[in-house]
Amino acid sequence: MPAADHEQSPPIRVSHSPSGPEGLSVFRIIMILSSLAPLFVLWGLRGIDIIPDAWFIPACSTLAVLPTVFVQRRISRAIAKSDRRSLTVGTSEDSRKHLLVYLFATLLPFYRTAIDSHRDLAAMVVALLLVLFLFWHLKLHYINVVLAFKKYRAFTIHPPADGSPFTGTSSFVVLTMRDHLPSGTDVVAYRITDSVYLELPDGS
Repeated sequence: MPAADHEQSPPIRVSHSPSGPEGLSVFRIIMILSSLAPLFVLWGLRGIDIIPDAWFIPACSTLAVLPTVFVQRRISRAIAKSDRRSLTVGTSEDSRKHLLVYLFATLLPFYRTAIDSHRDLAAMVVALLLVLFLFWHLKLHYINVVLAFKKYRAFTIHPPADGSPFTGTSSFVVLTMRDHLPSGTDVVAYRITDSVYLELPDGS
């Protein structure tokens, strides 16, 4: 980014409120649905006997594609509006383990479960709603297979304990192509939600 841009509109440091509600709440649900897109694709390919393919495949396709499209649109909108923040790293944790939990504790069990009756289907829907709630409550909505394919990595960032009101007190997630984020690193990233930020590979 040209130096002139920094002089005219320097990036600000984000302030996270530990008690206030997170913005873009509806979009968090969309991000969670997007994280389950591979499951919907697998279900559509597998099919279930109690629902005709003419209904089931379009439903699975819609659930797999639309949330992901909305995520990409949100990212494009944040970039277009320069909705970015300067974030200071206190400590960072590689969150790849959360992706493994997602794959082996959520995706594979759901796919392998047989659905042979309407009661099985009802139980599956209730279990899926429970997973959606847990992803919401634990703020795991940043898990996104599409971004993972693009080699983005997720880091949970804890702000520095310097007493500054501008660095905030709540942790947040940065999606970046960097291999690590050392303490003291300043990252300029786009706001996807109030706890998830995306750093572009070119630093723009």
